[in-house]
Amino acid sequence: MGPLLEVDHLDKRYGAVVVADDICCKVDGASCVGLIGPNGAGKSSLFNMLTGIVPPDAGAIRLEGQDIGNIKAHGRVHLGIVRAFQIPRPFAQLSVYENVLTAALYGAGLPGHRARRLALDVLNRTGLLAQADEPAGHLRLLDRKRLELAKAIATRAKLLLLDEIASGLTDREVAALIDLIGTLKADHAIIWIEHIPHALRAVADRIMVLHFGRKVLDGAPADVMSSPLVREIYMGLPANAP
Repeated sequence: MGPLLEVDHLDKRYGAVVVADDICCKVDGASCVGLIGPNGAGKSSLFNMLTGIVPPDAGAIRLEGQDIGNIKAHGRVHLGIVRAFQIPRPFAQLSVYENVLTAALYGAGLPGHRARRLALDVLNRTGLLAQADEPAGHLRLLDRKRLELAKAIATRAKLLLLDEIASGLTDREVAALIDLIGTLKADHAIIWIEHIPHALRAVADRIMVLHFGRKVLDGAPADVMSSPLVREIYMGLPANAP
Protein backbone atom coordinates (compact mmCIF):
# COMPACT_ATOMS: atom_id res chain seq x y z
CA MET A 1 0.00 0.00 0.00
CA GLY A 2 1.33 3.44 -0.93
CA PRO A 3 1.45 6.55 1.26
CA LEU A 4 -1.80 8.30 2.15
CA LEU A 5 -0.43 11.73 1.17
CA GLU A 6 2.21 12.61 -1.41
CA VAL A 7 3.52 16.14 -1.87
CA ASP A 8 5.54 16.36 -5.06
CA HIS A 9 7.81 19.34 -5.83
CA LEU A 10 5.44 21.96 -4.41
CA ASP A 11 6.27 25.62 -5.14
CA LYS A 12 4.55 28.80 -3.99
CA ARG A 13 5.74 32.40 -3.94
CA TYR A 14 4.27 35.84 -3.51
CA GLY A 15 6.53 38.08 -5.56
CA ALA A 16 9.99 37.79 -4.02
CA VAL A 17 8.67 35.96 -0.93
CA VAL A 18 9.06 32.20 -1.26
CA VAL A 19 6.77 30.13 0.99
CA ALA A 20 7.25 26.74 -0.68
CA ASP A 21 10.41 25.82 -2.55
CA ASP A 22 10.36 22.37 -4.16
CA ILE A 23 8.78 20.65 -1.14
CA CYS A 24 8.49 16.88 -1.38
CA CYS A 25 7.19 14.57 1.35
CA LYS A 26 5.09 11.49 1.96
CA VAL A 27 2.84 10.69 4.91
CA ASP A 28 1.64 7.17 5.66
CA GLY A 29 -1.62 6.27 7.34
CA ALA A 30 -1.50 5.70 11.12
CA SER A 31 1.52 7.97 11.48
CA CYS A 32 2.39 11.47 12.70
CA VAL A 33 4.77 13.92 11.07
CA GLY A 34 5.81 16.92 13.15
CA LEU A 35 6.34 20.14 11.21
CA ILE A 36 8.61 22.83 12.64
CA GLY A 37 10.49 25.89 11.49
CA PRO A 38 10.91 29.55 12.44
CA ASN A 39 8.13 32.06 11.86
CA GLY A 40 7.74 32.63 8.13
CA ALA A 41 9.21 29.25 7.22
CA GLY A 42 6.12 28.26 5.21
CA LYS A 43 4.35 25.89 7.62
CA SER A 44 0.93 27.52 7.47
CA SER A 45 1.31 28.08 3.74
CA LEU A 46 1.86 24.34 3.28
CA PHE A 47 -1.33 23.65 5.24
CA ASN A 48 -3.19 26.21 3.12
CA MET A 49 -2.11 24.39 -0.03
CA LEU A 50 -2.95 20.96 1.36
CA THR A 51 -6.45 22.10 2.30
CA GLY A 52 -7.05 23.89 -0.99
CA ILE A 53 -7.29 27.40 0.43
CA VAL A 54 -4.53 28.59 -1.90
CA PRO A 55 -3.21 26.88 -5.04
CA PRO A 56 0.47 26.06 -5.48
CA ASP A 57 2.36 27.62 -8.38
CA ALA A 58 3.78 24.22 -9.32
CA GLY A 59 3.86 20.67 -8.09
CA ALA A 60 1.24 18.09 -7.16
CA ILE A 61 -0.66 16.92 -4.09
CA ARG A 62 -2.00 13.37 -4.13
CA LEU A 63 -4.30 11.73 -1.59
CA GLU A 64 -4.40 7.94 -1.84
CA GLY A 65 -2.83 8.25 -5.27
CA GLN A 66 -5.43 10.77 -6.55
CA ASP A 67 -4.22 14.16 -7.74
CA ILE A 68 -6.39 16.64 -5.82
CA GLY A 69 -5.01 19.82 -7.37
CA ASN A 70 -8.34 20.76 -8.98
CA ILE A 71 -10.47 19.96 -5.92
CA LYS A 72 -11.67 22.92 -3.87
CA ALA A 73 -11.34 23.20 -0.10
CA HIS A 74 -14.80 21.83 0.75
CA GLY A 75 -14.23 18.88 -1.57
CA ARG A 76 -10.97 18.04 0.19
CA VAL A 77 -12.83 17.86 3.50
CA HIS A 78 -15.12 15.23 1.97
CA LEU A 79 -12.03 13.37 0.75
CA GLY A 80 -10.64 13.36 4.30
CA ILE A 81 -8.23 16.31 4.69
CA VAL A 82 -9.27 18.30 7.75
CA ARG A 83 -7.51 21.06 9.67
CA ALA A 84 -7.78 21.76 13.41
CA PHE A 85 -6.82 25.31 14.33
CA GLN A 86 -4.79 26.88 17.13
CA ILE A 87 -7.74 29.03 18.22
CA PRO A 88 -10.90 26.90 18.35
CA ARG A 89 -14.00 28.57 17.01
CA PRO A 90 -16.94 26.32 17.83
CA PHE A 91 -20.55 27.31 17.33
CA ALA A 92 -20.63 28.84 20.78
CA GLN A 93 -24.41 28.79 21.30
CA LEU A 94 -24.77 25.18 20.19
CA SER A 95 -24.11 22.30 22.54
CA VAL A 96 -20.93 20.26 22.33
CA TYR A 97 -22.97 17.40 20.86
CA GLU A 98 -24.59 19.68 18.26
CA ASN A 99 -21.17 20.95 17.16
CA VAL A 100 -19.93 17.42 16.54
CA LEU A 101 -23.22 16.35 14.97
CA THR A 102 -22.95 19.24 12.51
CA ALA A 103 -19.52 17.99 11.44
CA ALA A 104 -20.88 14.48 10.96
CA LEU A 105 -23.91 15.68 8.98
CA TYR A 106 -22.25 18.23 6.72
CA GLY A 107 -18.56 17.34 6.82
CA ALA A 108 -18.95 13.59 6.53
CA GLY A 109 -22.31 13.85 4.72
CA LEU A 110 -23.90 11.12 6.83
CA PRO A 111 -27.67 10.61 7.18
CA GLY A 112 -29.22 11.51 10.52
CA HIS A 113 -29.11 8.21 12.41
CA ARG A 114 -25.53 7.45 11.35
CA ALA A 115 -24.41 11.00 12.09
CA ARG A 116 -25.91 10.83 15.59
CA ARG A 117 -24.19 7.53 16.29
CA LEU A 118 -20.84 8.82 15.01
CA ALA A 119 -21.16 12.03 17.04
CA LEU A 120 -21.68 10.09 20.25
CA ASP A 121 -18.79 7.73 19.47
CA VAL A 122 -16.49 10.69 18.80
CA LEU A 123 -17.53 12.48 22.01
CA ASN A 124 -16.74 9.34 23.96
CA ARG A 125 -13.38 8.93 22.25
CA THR A 126 -12.34 12.53 22.92
CA GLY A 127 -13.47 12.59 26.55
CA LEU A 128 -16.33 15.02 25.97
CA LEU A 129 -19.35 12.76 26.42
CA ALA A 130 -20.11 14.06 29.92
CA GLN A 131 -20.24 17.60 28.52
CA ALA A 132 -22.34 16.76 25.47
CA ASP A 133 -25.21 19.04 26.48
CA GLU A 134 -23.11 22.03 27.56
CA PRO A 135 -22.95 25.11 25.32
CA ALA A 136 -19.63 24.93 23.48
CA GLY A 137 -18.87 28.52 24.43
CA HIS A 138 -18.75 27.55 28.10
CA LEU A 139 -15.93 25.03 27.74
CA ARG A 140 -12.50 25.59 29.23
CA LEU A 141 -9.63 25.90 26.77
CA LEU A 142 -8.49 22.25 26.89
CA ASP A 143 -12.01 21.04 26.18
CA ARG A 144 -12.40 23.53 23.33
CA LYS A 145 -9.25 22.01 21.87
CA ARG A 146 -10.76 18.54 22.34
CA LEU A 147 -13.90 19.76 20.61
CA GLU A 148 -11.82 21.09 17.71
CA LEU A 149 -10.36 17.59 17.32
CA ALA A 150 -13.77 15.97 17.78
CA LYS A 151 -15.27 18.02 14.95
CA ALA A 152 -12.38 17.05 12.69
CA ILE A 153 -12.76 13.35 13.51
CA ALA A 154 -16.52 13.51 12.96
CA THR A 155 -15.97 14.50 9.33
CA ARG A 156 -14.37 11.05 8.98
CA ALA A 157 -10.99 12.63 8.38
CA LYS A 158 -8.15 10.52 7.02
CA LEU A 159 -5.48 13.23 7.33
CA LEU A 160 -5.55 15.55 10.35
CA LEU A 161 -3.65 18.82 10.01
CA LEU A 162 -3.05 20.10 13.53
CA ASP A 163 -2.10 23.77 13.60
CA GLU A 164 -0.40 24.56 16.97
CA ILE A 165 -3.31 22.95 18.77
CA ALA A 166 -1.43 22.71 22.08
CA SER A 167 -0.78 26.45 22.19
CA GLY A 168 -1.94 28.19 25.37
CA LEU A 169 -2.30 25.05 27.48
CA THR A 170 -0.65 24.29 30.81
CA ASP A 171 1.90 21.48 31.04
CA ARG A 172 -0.73 19.15 32.49
CA GLU A 173 -3.20 20.04 29.75
CA VAL A 174 -0.54 19.53 27.06
CA ALA A 175 0.07 16.05 28.49
CA ALA A 176 -3.65 15.26 28.26
CA LEU A 177 -3.75 16.47 24.66
CA ILE A 178 -0.67 14.42 23.79
CA ASP A 179 -2.43 11.31 25.10
CA LEU A 180 -5.48 12.03 22.95
CA ILE A 181 -3.48 12.72 19.79
CA GLY A 182 -1.48 9.56 20.43
CA THR A 183 -4.70 7.53 20.30
CA LEU A 184 -5.87 9.29 17.14
CA LYS A 185 -2.65 8.29 15.37
CA ALA A 186 -3.83 4.68 15.40
CA ASP A 187 -6.33 5.35 12.60
CA HIS A 188 -5.37 8.73 11.14
CA ALA A 189 -2.43 10.27 9.37
CA ILE A 190 -1.39 13.45 11.19
CA ILE A 191 0.77 16.43 10.32
CA TRP A 192 1.29 18.54 13.43
CA ILE A 193 2.70 22.08 13.47
CA GLU A 194 3.78 22.69 17.05
CA HIS A 195 6.23 24.86 18.98
CA ILE A 196 6.30 22.57 22.05
CA PRO A 197 9.20 20.20 21.29
CA HIS A 198 8.40 17.55 23.89
CA ALA A 199 4.85 17.23 22.51
CA LEU A 200 6.18 16.35 19.08
CA ARG A 201 8.80 14.01 20.50
CA ALA A 202 6.04 12.13 22.34
CA VAL A 203 3.85 11.53 19.28
CA ALA A 204 5.67 12.15 16.00
CA ASP A 205 7.27 9.32 14.07
CA ARG A 206 9.43 11.86 12.30
CA ILE A 207 9.87 15.63 12.17
CA MET A 208 10.18 17.76 9.06
CA VAL A 209 11.87 21.16 9.20
CA LEU A 210 11.06 24.06 6.87
CA HIS A 211 13.22 27.14 6.42
CA PHE A 212 12.37 29.89 3.91
CA GLY A 213 9.91 27.52 2.28
CA ARG A 214 12.43 24.73 1.74
CA LYS A 215 12.54 21.38 3.50
CA VAL A 216 15.94 21.27 5.17
CA LEU A 217 15.57 18.20 7.42
CA ASP A 218 13.24 15.21 7.71
CA GLY A 219 14.03 12.45 10.16
CA ALA A 220 13.63 10.82 13.55
CA PRO A 221 12.54 13.29 16.27
CA ALA A 222 15.63 12.81 18.43
CA ASP A 223 17.97 13.29 15.48
CA VAL A 224 16.16 16.37 14.16
CA MET A 225 15.78 18.13 17.51
CA SER A 226 19.46 17.62 18.34
CA SER A 227 20.62 18.78 14.91
CA PRO A 228 22.96 21.82 14.90
CA LEU A 229 20.88 23.27 12.06
CA VAL A 230 17.66 23.11 14.10
CA ARG A 231 19.42 24.59 17.13
CA GLU A 232 20.52 27.52 15.02
CA ILE A 233 17.53 28.32 12.78
CA TYR A 234 14.67 27.20 15.04
CA MET A 235 15.84 27.48 18.64
CA GLY A 236 18.11 30.48 18.09
CA LEU A 237 21.03 28.74 19.78
CA PRO A 238 24.64 28.44 18.62
CA ALA A 239 25.02 25.27 16.60
CA ASN A 240 27.44 23.85 19.20
CA ALA A 241 25.29 24.77 22.24
CA PRO A 242 24.68 21.96 24.76
